[in-house]
Amino acid sequence: MNGFRINTEKAELDLHLIHRFLSEHTSWAKGIPLALVQKSIDHSLCFGGFIGDSQVAFARVISNYTTFANLVDVFVLHEHRGKGYSKALMTAVLAHPQLQGLRRFTLATGDAHGLYAQFGFTAPMYPQSFMERYNPGIYATAVQSRLERDTGRDVPKG
Repeated sequence: MNGFRINTEKAELDLHLIHRFLSEHTSWAKGIPLALVQKSIDHSLCFGGFIGDSQVAFARVISNYTTFANLVDVFVLHEHRGKGYSKALMTAVLAHPQLQGLRRFTLATGDAHGLYAQFGFTAPMYPQSFMERYNPGIYATAVQSRLERDTGRDVPKG
């Protein structure tokens, strides 16, 4: 696959590329501060997809490594899509030794149902059992609060 390789070495991840992609090109993490991306990486099992030394893909798993995992922040850079990298990334995630024997492995997606279905993901069997607290504007609110704190005055929204 054109030299595409995947590893879980956090030291090799391109933090600024991951931050830029998540904060500028996703609906789920638009505007996320760099410090939060770093903290999320520090506390997760991360998969970087590389061609040579350049990172072109990413996935992050939040897990207790015993019963539960949640797949988040999956992306392949736009110019590298359609080459099978997302499938290779998913294969690596699901084959990882620390993610075997889990009772539940979840994810949320707005547009990649077909990809994840190929790997056995389905709609929840009991959707009425799942609940969430969701704050889609939290990153914008955090930036607004930080600006107001740092400048000592109200900052216009928008």
